Amino acid sequence: MIQEEKKFNLRFSLEATFPDDYDGDQDNLAWFRDWQAQVKPDLLKVIFDSLRRHPSWSVHVRNRGVSPEDEIEIAMMKDFTKDLSRLN
Repeated sequence: MIQEEKKFNLRFSLEATFPDDYDGDQDNLAWFRDWQAQVKPDLLKVIFDSLRRHPSWSVHVRNRGVSPEDEIEIAMMKDFTKDLSRLN
């Protein structure tokens, strides 16, 4: 079986700004916890809902040993081994 690969990255850089009198870590990274607990799950749901609208592609999360706090890889696969007429 021959397999081809191509990568596409969509990167999010998370930042928080604080007033000059902020004494570092006072919020115990609450802004990042909000991203982890609220924004990221909602974003992933929307992404997977959209990708699943394309039934000729299978989609799953792939773990390459990087913490899911830092990276989530979404693997997409199009299988032509059963029906070569789908190449177009």
